[in-house]
Amino acid sequence: MNNGEITGAGGSEPRTLSVGLLGPFTVAVNERPVSLTAGRLRALLAALALSAGRVVSVDHLAAGVWADEDSPANVRRSVQTYMARLRSALGAGAIGSTPAGYVLRTDPERVDALRFVRLLNAASAAPDGVAGRPRLVEALKLWRGTPFEGVPSGLLEKSEAPWLLERYLTALEWRLDLDISAGRHGDLVVELCELTARYPLRESLWARLLVVLDRSGRRADALARYETMRTRIATELGVDPDPTLQRIHIDLLTRRTPLVSRRCPVCPVQGS
Repeated sequence: MNNGEITGAGGSEPRTLSVGLLGPFTVAVNERPVSLTAGRLRALLAALALSAGRVVSVDHLAAGVWADEDSPANVRRSVQTYMARLRSALGAGAIGSTPAGYVLRTDPERVDALRFVRLLNAASAAPDGVAGRPRLVEALKLWRGTPFEGVPSGLLEKSEAPWLLERYLTALEWRLDLDISAGRHGDLVVELCELTARYPLRESLWARLLVVLDRSGRRADALARYETMRTRIATELGVDPDPTLQRIHIDLLTRRTPLVSRRCPVCPVQGS
């Protein structure tokens, strides 16, 4: 397999297959969108795409498509039936089979979730944050919304979406820290206001919002935001803000300038 190409029916037609998982589910062959109207087809392809180029067992595929309570009597036969439908939609060469399971024949770079992880690893391996920032930004641009949107799979929602979202948020916070270090405080206020509204219980985002408000000369706004956040956390979680936020609050009250750690927070690849 070269450059993400797969072989079409009859072995003569080269095709490229792309799958989007970091937002509304998408699939394209030769850059043309393919519509998979059956939810189980989307779930099956999503499970295959997360391991593009590697064999996935029938049992794992079945777990991604069916909940325990609605699992078919003959799982292997049902998976074979859906695989035939996928091949019909994507091309006969798109999916290979082995005694151990099935493999999606496409370059992992053409699956946005896998490309996202590779770019983050490359950014983390850079000699410093400034050198890694272009790959970091490129990785973050791949996100289009909630992972696996339109893919009815409890397994993917529970076991894959959470760690992908956490890697996204920690990568985003790393990029925010680089921009704070570069003095782009005013540019970050609107972005962080939107992010704290989207993830209101993620205290590390609130911490960065307080910092950029303070460094933009808006200390009173920062204190008001802290109180908004403190009230919400107390109401919804029944706890006080974490120690980092409390220290920033004290710094604001005593008119010292709070700092955010510039250490790269991106974790290793899940399961590696």
